[in-house]
Amino acid sequence: MDISAAVAAVLGAFVLSGAAGLNAWLPLLVVAVGDRAGWIDLGHSYGWLSSTPVIAGIAILCVLDFVGDKIPALDSVLHGVGTLVAPTSGAILFAADTSVSSHLPPAVAAVLGAVTAGSVHIGRTVARPFVTGTTAGVGNPVVSTAEDGTALVLTVLALVVPVVAFIAILLLLTMLGLIAVRAVRWLRDRRRRTQLKPG
Repeated sequence: MDISAAVAAVLGAFVLSGAAGLNAWLPLLVVAVGDRAGWIDLGHSYGWLSSTPVIAGIAILCVLDFVGDKIPALDSVLHGVGTLVAPTSGAILFAADTSVSSHLPPAVAAVLGAVTAGSVHIGRTVARPFVTGTTAGVGNPVVSTAEDGTALVLTVLALVVPVVAFIAILLLLTMLGLIAVRAVRWLRDRRRRTQLKPG
C-alpha cells in the first residue's frame, strides 16, 4: 500500500467530513457524482452512493437545504435536523474516502467523520443566532451562502489537493471556534441585559 496515498485519503476524509458540517448534502453529492463519473473511486462497499436513485435523492435534499437555510426561522429547524444529518454524512464520507486507500477500520473512520462533521456543525449552529440577532436576520442568507461556497471549495480541494484542504479545514475550525466563543458571550450578555430590565 502506498503510504502517501493512505495519508492523503485520511486528510481528504477529514476535510470532506468538515465540509459536511457546513452543508451535509453538498459534499455527498459531489463525491457521489465524482464516483459515478469515474473521477474518484469509492470502492465496492460505497458504490451504492453513486447509484441513480441515491444521487437524485441527495440532489433534491441539497436543493431544499440550500433554499431553506437562507430563511431565518427555517434555518434553525434545519440546523436542529442537521445535528443528526451532518455527523451521519461526515461518517459516510470519511469511511467512503478511506475505504480504498487505507487500512483504517470502517468503524473508526465513521466515528472520526461523525465527530469532525458534528464539531463544525455545532460551531455554525452556535454562531447563527449571533448573526440573526446582530443583523435582524438579514445576514443569514449571506452567511448561509458563504457556508455553502466554503463546503464546495473544501470538497473539491479534499479530492484534488488533500494537504492544502486539511490546512484550510484547520483554519476554518479555528475561525468557527472564535466565532462560537464570541456568540456565546453575546448571548450571555443579551440574557443578562434582559434580566436587568425593569419588569
